[in-house]
Amino acid sequence: MSADLDRLFADVDVILLDFDGPVCGIFAGYPAHDVAAELVELLHQHRVEVPGSLASETDPLEVLRWTGSTGNQSIMRIVEDALCEAERRAVQTAAPTPYGREVIVAARQAGLPVAVVSNNSAGAVAAYLAAHRLTGHVTPVIGRAYAEPERMKPNPEPITRAVRMLGAAPGRSVLVGDSLSDIDGGKAAGVRVIGYANRPPKVDAFRKAGADVVITSMGPIAETLVRRCEQADAQESLGRGGR
Repeated sequence: MSADLDRLFADVDVILLDFDGPVCGIFAGYPAHDVAAELVELLHQHRVEVPGSLASETDPLEVLRWTGSTGNQSIMRIVEDALCEAERRAVQTAAPTPYGREVIVAARQAGLPVAVVSNNSAGAVAAYLAAHRLTGHVTPVIGRAYAEPERMKPNPEPITRAVRMLGAAPGRSVLVGDSLSDIDGGKAAGVRVIGYANRPPKVDAFRKAGADVVITSMGPIAETLVRRCEQADAQESLGRGGR
């Protein structure tokens, strides 16, 4: 894995991170299934008939996707606003992903710009980064388009937008994500993809989906970036010694 990451990062100019997973567990203290249930209850309160399968949905983003499929823009905005507020509350008790911060800091030290491309709201991402003193290390932050769930990953549009804002070539950009929507969206956008398999079943799924590298911890990325810094420092020292 170490050699695979070394080869990948040798050809990379920018790093794109999904938020929930590679950076933190946003719903660690405010469980996602509770948020999803609250959104479903909100739909009931507004007399929206929902399928039985939605009543047991544990992912609030899937509730949002379903709401978008109804074509009811009024209720779509209500659910979007409720989810944005829930995410802002959730980041207050979010659990930092081990080595997630180290990846961000090491990337910047290695001269690699870092962006976040997330299906969570940009406001929630920004609040987390500010609380953990990472704002200056991450730009841009691309969150989900307001009340347009069809534009969330695996739609490649937010990934492509981040790459363009960083002035990079897609083929020299890498997205680190922990879901198939990240893998599929990244491939559609033409970027390299590292699958962060934070649960064992994801390892084979990510490999089958075509991730360039699959990791089970963010640690190996941090180590790779630290080695890159050390190699650059060594080369600089050699250069100074030859003058």
